[in-house]
Amino acid sequence: MKTLPVGRNAVLVEVTTSEEAVSLATWARDRSLARDVVPGAATVLLDGVDDPGALPDVLAAWRPTESGPGPLVELPVTYDGADLEYVARRWRCSVEEVVSRHQSVEYVAAFCGFAPGFAYLRGSDEEVPRLDTPRTRVPAGSVALAGRWCGVYPTESPGGWRILGRTDAVLWDVTQPQPALLAPGTRVRFHDATTGFTRR
Repeated sequence: MKTLPVGRNAVLVEVTTSEEAVSLATWARDRSLARDVVPGAATVLLDGVDDPGALPDVLAAWRPTESGPGPLVELPVTYDGADLEYVARRWRCSVEEVVSRHQSVEYVAAFCGFAPGFAYLRGSDEEVPRLDTPRTRVPAGSVALAGRWCGVYPTESPGGWRILGRTDAVLWDVTQPQPALLAPGTRVRFHDATTGFTRR
């Protein structure tokens, strides 16, 4: 673990994996170590720390632990994405098998970034390269893959991920107590759009 000052009262903590980042973020929030605790792929930003100089000694007490299961969100997907056939060729399987593999994984939101409500979902062992040239327009609700990450575009935006399909779920809603539907730690399952959507 390495700490880097990034402002008068902010510290970036480097860890090894996204699992460790979620674990450390949960631990830091439970102890109110900072005003804002923001996990990344392998970092945790602690912003609003009362005594940044004392933080390394405090963090020495943390041990990586597996976080308890977060809330489960089930997202309905219409699998009609522009990159389904590409992914099938990449994985050397049929389009139907791509859909089956995507639905068989229970993903976990590791961190949010890129746009409000965009969660980087870990859990897949499959890998898909990004587009060489990003699309200038990806519709809101697009369900996509890049590397070993899965993500759902909360709003229309440019993007270079491989699109599998689309969902009507609202990913970012400021009227909710927790605006991001897929906050870090949330478990996510995808299924056929005909079977409905739940948030719990």
